[in-house]
Amino acid sequence: MTLFHFTGIKGSGMSSLAQILHDSGESVQGSDIEKYFFTEEPLHERKIPVLLFNEDNIKEGMTIIAGNAFPATHPELVRANELGLDIIRYHEFLGRYMENFTSIGITGSHGKTSTTGLLSHVIAGHAPTSYLIGDGTGRGLANSEYFVFEACEYKRHFLAYEPDFVIMTNIDFDHPDYFRNIDDVVGAFGEMALRVKKGIIACGDDKHLQKIQANVPVVYYGFDDANDFHAKNIVKTVEGSTFDVFVRNEFYYTFTVPLAGDHAILNALGVIALCHYEDVEATVIQEGLTTFHGVKRRFTVTEQKGQIVVDDYAHHPTEIKVTLETARQKYPDREVIAIFQPHTFTRTAALLDEFAESLEPADKVYLCDIFSSAREKSGNLTVQNLIDKIPNAKHLKLEDVELINNQKPSVFLFMGAGDIQIYMNAFKEYMSKEGTA
Repeated sequence: MTLFHFTGIKGSGMSSLAQILHDSGESVQGSDIEKYFFTEEPLHERKIPVLLFNEDNIKEGMTIIAGNAFPATHPELVRANELGLDIIRYHEFLGRYMENFTSIGITGSHGKTSTTGLLSHVIAGHAPTSYLIGDGTGRGLANSEYFVFEACEYKRHFLAYEPDFVIMTNIDFDHPDYFRNIDDVVGAFGEMALRVKKGIIACGDDKHLQKIQANVPVVYYGFDDANDFHAKNIVKTVEGSTFDVFVRNEFYYTFTVPLAGDHAILNALGVIALCHYEDVEATVIQEGLTTFHGVKRRFTVTEQKGQIVVDDYAHHPTEIKVTLETARQKYPDREVIAIFQPHTFTRTAALLDEFAESLEPADKVYLCDIFSSAREKSGNLTVQNLIDKIPNAKHLKLEDVELINNQKPSVFLFMGAGDIQIYMNAFKEYMSKEGTA
């Protein structure tokens, strides 16, 4: 049996793929740095060996799956080349793997992970399903009919895929270290659309997605009545949202999602449209919506001494707005305190005004130092440039994390794609020692 070695196994997609291959009966190991990442927990649960990077990890007969972040000069990849081993990049391997199933990719600037998690859960109630989610979660079933996966647009990696179906959630300007402008992003999604084999489910409320050209049917969903699938008669509560779905202006079914925010309704609509296309019963869809408990680091709630602490991956202004909206719907009587760590200097610089606008509605705002990528230079930018644009925002250092404590019942939103969890865990530790009112 071939042993698959993952160089960079703690990466969110890499971890998920390693889990899928392991679950499917393959022999798997991998390597990475020593630092802890939440994506490694499922690997340890499966007893998949996670080694430290070392060229001696590479042995004859292995197939190497290399994370996209690692250049060909990485010592493990150099050794693999010397031994004449197959080295396959993550996105290339995934592109080949999905050919064995009815493949459904979920892509978009925002909402990919949540929608992938929701669809994989819902459609599994209809037929055996394997999935790869960008929160480091994967599952492989030998008898799977469907393969649901998250398709990332960064560096156009999703162009390695030719899926049967794609759900496109939205298009926004992000990854300014790679994309030149919004037109460049739109162009990438246009290229992706031409690679889809059977059908595209797209959010018609997004002005960019309205212009998508494809060689397959494009089915639109959203709040606007002009969409093929649209939601009406929406009722929001602290428990979630209930809405009627109309298919081409004909009533279809009343659905309830136990998640807050307009984005949760839109994500559900995309899933409902895809499942309707695949003849999944409405009752099966609703059962899946009811029993879905979310994905990692997407409004993950813990409660401590009467205070609500939320861990969220939001790292773009659009995502911050959504997270604040969710907090207001779920906890309307509480103060909302935003603790945000900007992720990369390029993104912070390109979207400085948008970040300020998205954070300002919070009752209090604390900003951590910018989490930088090893590949970029800071220039003269610091988090103070963002603090200066938000009235009463404060700089938060790890050693001063107790400053964010609040005597009133509050929601503490820890947001970011870097190591914001260090701040969150320090705050939780402080609360457990000191107590709160």
